[in-house]
Amino acid sequence: MIRPTLNAGALVAGLLLSTTAIAQDMPGEGVSVQPIKATPVNAWLWNQVVALGLGELGYDVEEMREADFPVLHLAVGQGDADFTANNWKPLHDAYFDRAGADDTMVRVGPITTGAGQGYYIDEATADEYGITNLGQLKDPEIAKLFDSDGDGRANLAGCNPGWGCEGVIEHQLDEFDLRDTVQHDQGSYYAIIADVLTRHENGDPILYYTWTPNWVGDVLVPGENTAPLNVPYSSMPNDPDVDTELPDGTNPGFVVNEIYILANRDFYEANPAAATFMEQVKIPLADVNAVQVKIRNGADSSEDFLNQAQTWIDDNRDTVDGWLEKARAAAK
Repeated sequence: MIRPTLNAGALVAGLLLSTTAIAQDMPGEGVSVQPIKATPVNAWLWNQVVALGLGELGYDVEEMREADFPVLHLAVGQGDADFTANNWKPLHDAYFDRAGADDTMVRVGPITTGAGQGYYIDEATADEYGITNLGQLKDPEIAKLFDSDGDGRANLAGCNPGWGCEGVIEHQLDEFDLRDTVQHDQGSYYAIIADVLTRHENGDPILYYTWTPNWVGDVLVPGENTAPLNVPYSSMPNDPDVDTELPDGTNPGFVVNEIYILANRDFYEANPAAATFMEQVKIPLADVNAVQVKIRNGADSSEDFLNQAQTWIDDNRDTVDGWLEKARAAAK
């Protein structure tokens, strides 16, 4: 019986084709990626979706690091981290500029649009006293309604030290001459908001800052049990020309932000597959908000965050596969 022999040339060609196919399917193989996220829990979904997508491209994604926004931007700019998916524009422009801006980083996206911010009070107090504007808290009698620590000033549940919103709030308290009547309560945002929720449940007046996407707006709902406050006029730190008035004539004091992926420029330029994938990623604001509600309801472990991102990818599999296909094509 004569056994067929394998042609050596065909074997080599087959191996080469197989190796090429694997390389095209996993263009990130052998390349490690260091992600970093901001401390708020709403940063998890964006960062994990990007990290999981890069993993599907073969990149070795390291454990997620975490830092406050100023340090986070410096880490990406200096190459200590390769990307973050939580850069707000224009809120984080100052951090972006100080970390090297376009010389050291690439803003990719936006990944999510329509992120708003503002000041709110409970609707009952707004209706009873006709409060519609932050500037009304210059009146000591109005401010005293929101005094929770007995010093006669309104307690504004505000922003963590080091967050972009801190600079805006601090600037506006000075600009609108509110220092004598309003105290900016800072610390751990969600601990402060927990106290706000308790006071609201007890029927006490509340004054707080919040943003979207965030679960706070699903509990303290504007137009249902809370009311947004306008500001006296547009005034943002470091940019006197910014207009924060919205098309409907309201003025929350903050511009609507877009959220970007921020990539270290060297990493971005050396990895066209990763760069192209990042350019494709879009996560609707409503989807981020839905995850925030789950987190608020107790799904707040590292495993939960990973599952939430994987579930989002599974629910949007066709779209994500399209992003991956373009990424792989860019690496050829």
